Amino acid sequence: MTPTYEDLLARAGSLPRDGRRAVLGIAGSPGSGKTTLAERLVRDLNGGGPPWAAHVPMDGFHLADAELDRLGLRDRKGAPETFDAAGYAALLGRLREPGDGAVVYAPGFERVLEQPIAGAVPVEPAARLIVTEGNYLLLDTGAWTRVRAQLDEVWFCAPDEAERLRRLLARHEEFGKSHEAAVAWVMRSDQRNAALVAATRDRAGLVVPASALPGPREEPASRAGT
Repeated sequence: MTPTYEDLLARAGSLPRDGRRAVLGIAGSPGSGKTTLAERLVRDLNGGGPPWAAHVPMDGFHLADAELDRLGLRDRKGAPETFDAAGYAALLGRLREPGDGAVVYAPGFERVLEQPIAGAVPVEPAARLIVTEGNYLLLDTGAWTRVRAQLDEVWFCAPDEAERLRRLLARHEEFGKSHEAAVAWVMRSDQRNAALVAATRDRAGLVVPASALPGPREEPASRAGT
C-alpha cells in the first residue's frame, strides 16, 4: 500500500519506545525533498508544544571550503568524501544516549555562504525523536556504515525525477548561482552524486513516493506522537 504523509507522521511518532530516544534517517538524492519532509515531520510532531522531536541535518558536517581546497576536493563539494562522516556518526551516537540531560549542539549549514556553522542546532533533553536527513545515510562504505548503525529506520525519498531536477536548479539559483552555472554544477557534480545515492535505495526500510512528500505551502497536520 502506498503510504500517505499522514502514515509517515504516525510511523515517525511511533518510533520512540520504552522511554528511549529514536533516530529516524531520511535519505535521497540532491533535491529529493528530504529537508522539506524532515522539517514538516518535526513541526507537525511538536505541534507548537514542547520540542518532542528535533531536526539534525547531515549538511552541518560538510567540510569547510578551506579544507576542501587543501584536499583538492573543492570541485567535488557534496560528494561523500567531502563530509566528516565519522563526526556525524559520533554525534548521532551521542544523541541516542543523552547521558547528562544537557542540551546537545549540532552544526548547521548556511546555504548563502555554503559553509557549516558550529553549534547552530540545539537538541533539548526532552526530545524523544531525532530526525536527520542527508544523501548518504545508506552508503555502505567507510565511516558511512557507522552512520547507518545509529539509525532506527531510514526512509528514501523518491520524487519524480524531472521535479527533483527542477527543485535542485531552483535551489542553486536561489542561493546565488546563475542559471547557466546552476545547470553546469548539477550536471557535473549533483547528478554524479545522485546516481550514487540512487543505488542505495533498496537498503531503505521505506520508500517515500512523490505523493507522500509534503509541498512547501501545506498546512501542518495534527501532532502524531507523544
